[in-house]
Amino acid sequence: MDSLIYSLNATMPVFLTILIGYGLKQIKMLDDGFVSVANKFNFKVTLPAMLFLDLAVTNIRENFDLRYVLFCAGVTTVMFFAIWGMSKLFIKDKSIIGAFVQASYRSSAAVLGIAFIQNIYGNAGMAPIMIIGCVPLYNVYAVLVLTIEGQNNGSGISAIKSSLVNIAKNPIIISIFLGIAASLINISFSPIIEKTIQNLSVMASPLALIAIGAGFEGRKAVAKLKPSFAAALIKTMLLPMIFIPIAVMMGFRDQQLVALIIMLGSPTTPSCYIMAKNMNNDGVLTSSVIVLTTLLSALTLTLWIFAARSGGYIM
Repeated sequence: MDSLIYSLNATMPVFLTILIGYGLKQIKMLDDGFVSVANKFNFKVTLPAMLFLDLAVTNIRENFDLRYVLFCAGVTTVMFFAIWGMSKLFIKDKSIIGAFVQASYRSSAAVLGIAFIQNIYGNAGMAPIMIIGCVPLYNVYAVLVLTIEGQNNGSGISAIKSSLVNIAKNPIIISIFLGIAASLINISFSPIIEKTIQNLSVMASPLALIAIGAGFEGRKAVAKLKPSFAAALIKTMLLPMIFIPIAVMMGFRDQQLVALIIMLGSPTTPSCYIMAKNMNNDGVLTSSVIVLTTLLSALTLTLWIFAARSGGYIM
C-alpha cells in the first residue's frame, strides 16, 4: 500500500499539471503562440539547464561504477535499436516512427529516479550513476531518430549528415557534455551562479507539462490511440519485463535495482514532447503517450517494486 501511495504521489501531480494546462487553453488564458514559445524556451534554455546542473553537481569520480554504467548504457542501446527496428517493420504510418520510438524508450529517469530512491533509502544513492549511464544516450539517440525519421528531414546520407550536425549543435547534448566535464574537473559554482541555473532548471518540467496540456489536441489524439497504447505498454510493461530479470541475474540489488526499475518503467519524460515538437515530429502522439504512461506507471511501478521486494532483491 505504501508503494502505491508513493507512486500516486509521484505521478498524479504530473497528470494534474497537464490537466491544468489543458484547462487554461480551454478558457483562452493560453493560446498556440504560448505553446510554441514555451516549447522553444524549454528546448533551448530550461531543459539544458536542468541536465547540466543534474550532472555537474554529481560526484562522478567518487560514485562511478563502471559495470553498472555499462549495463545502463547497454540496456538503453539495445532497447532503442530494437524498438526502432520493430517500428520500421510494423508501423504503417512512417511519419510517426520517430515520435513512437522516442516515447517508447525514454523515461523520467533523472527526476523520478532520485525522488524514488531518496524516499526509500534517504539519499540519492545510485540514481546519479544510472543517469550517467542512460540520460546522455537517451538524448543522443532521440536526436538521431527524430532527425532521420522527422518530416522534411531528407533521407539516406543527407539524413545521416543532418543527424550528426544536429547532435553536435543540439543544446541538450551540449549541456550534457558540459555537465559531465564540470563534474569531472570538480567546478565549484558560486551560490549566485548555481541558484540562477537552478531557477531555470526547475522550470523545465512544470513548463513542459503546462505546454503539453495547452497543446493537447484531443481529436487528433483519439485517432492515434492504438500507437499511443502500444508505446505506453512497451514503456511501462514490456521493457521492465525483459530487462529487470536480467539485472537481477547480474546481481544488481537494492538501490541499484530500484534505479534500474525507474530507468525502465517510469513514465515517458515530458522532454520527449519538447524535442518532438522542435524537430518536425509528431507532438500529438508524444503527448498522448506521456499522459498514458503517467497514469499507468502509478500501478506498474508499484508492481515492479513490490515484485522485487517480494523476491528479496530490495531491502
